[in-house]
Amino acid sequence: MASLEMNDLKKIGLGLTGFGVFFTFLGVIFVFDKGLIAMGNILFLAGVTLTIGINPAIQFFTKRQNFKGTISFGLGFLLVVFGWPIFGLLLESYGFLVLFSGFWPTLAVFLQRIPLLGWLLQQPYIRSLLDRYRGRRVPV
Repeated sequence: MASLEMNDLKKIGLGLTGFGVFFTFLGVIFVFDKGLIAMGNILFLAGVTLTIGINPAIQFFTKRQNFKGTISFGLGFLLVVFGWPIFGLLLESYGFLVLFSGFWPTLAVFLQRIPLLGWLLQQPYIRSLLDRYRGRRVPV
């Protein structure tokens, strides 16, 4: 069972994950700069690994149901490094969605608890859309 306390490694991991997302965003803004995108990918993976731990990260990425996402993300990273950042980011995005699709229901519940955003997400049309795509919640 994962520890819920916030130790220094988890704080560093969350920071690295945030910087990874930021550098990837900058890479997209600066016309798909492959250096920034590659740096963002490395920081993101290092951050996720430090946040959840090395062994749980290895187990997560090597699960049988996560192979498609892991391979897509890895091939996308290689495409970025070898100079095809647009195709690489598309493949990475697909891999990211496949890998972390189990966390979307938990994220939806969290977003519904934010005051103004929660009210917006409680509107009938949006709520029916969220309820349709809500699966099992993953314990976090």
